[in-house]
Amino acid sequence: MYFIDVQGTLISDSDKSPIRGSIEFIQMCNEKKIPYMVITNNTKKASIDFYDYLRSIGFDFDFSKYLDPLMLLESRVAKDSVAAYGADEFLKTLTAMGYALNYENPKTVLVAIKEDFSADEYSQMIEFLLCGAKLVGMHETSIYAKNSKRYPGVGAILKMLEFATSVTYEVVGKPSEAFYNESLAKLKEQDNSAEFSKVTMISDDVKGDLGGAKEMGMKTIFVTSGKYKTADEIVPFLKSELRPDEVYCDMQDILEAV
Repeated sequence: MYFIDVQGTLISDSDKSPIRGSIEFIQMCNEKKIPYMVITNNTKKASIDFYDYLRSIGFDFDFSKYLDPLMLLESRVAKDSVAAYGADEFLKTLTAMGYALNYENPKTVLVAIKEDFSADEYSQMIEFLLCGAKLVGMHETSIYAKNSKRYPGVGAILKMLEFATSVTYEVVGKPSEAFYNESLAKLKEQDNSAEFSKVTMISDDVKGDLGGAKEMGMKTIFVTSGKYKTADEIVPFLKSELRPDEVYCDMQDILEAV
């Protein structure tokens, strides 16, 4: 049984094309009837639109096997009075979902990803948090990779804001327990014997995705096809209990090993 990340694992961070072996790995799971969920921290496109994109580039799986943070957002964050920060596509998606954006006296500061957050935006977030707004991250990625550059991920930004304000934060997507529990519930629809101890999580985010998965009892596979160029950049610096069980270059290497 698998939970499979998307960006940097199934598709390239640079041009969003399929990574070597990724389409074939999904095909293998389909042919062998191996239960799996494609779980992504996508926030820039509506869920069905991103799913349709994955289908358009060759990934063959049903929408029931897909989950992203936007699909849990309405149950976690009220739609009134949200100060949202992230890419323009994210803000447009929120508006289309009926969220009322408020940058005067918001109840919630909601953080997604973009590469060019400004000091003024951080200052505004801090002011809102010190005035009583709650802090919510769309996910807790460690690093955001784009255009051959690496930026602090949402998880890094949340920890900075927590340190600055002493306001604790919640996370909607990976690696929150709520997100993984929803993924498991959907996996049980394929095989009712599913449990975390039977699941292998595959991702390029060894600190965010895989760290949380490890804490919940999953086996973890780290691929170096996304955020990190080599395992040596990050794995030796992790706590031993959070280090991945296996490391591969990409999905093709995993496919050849299973």
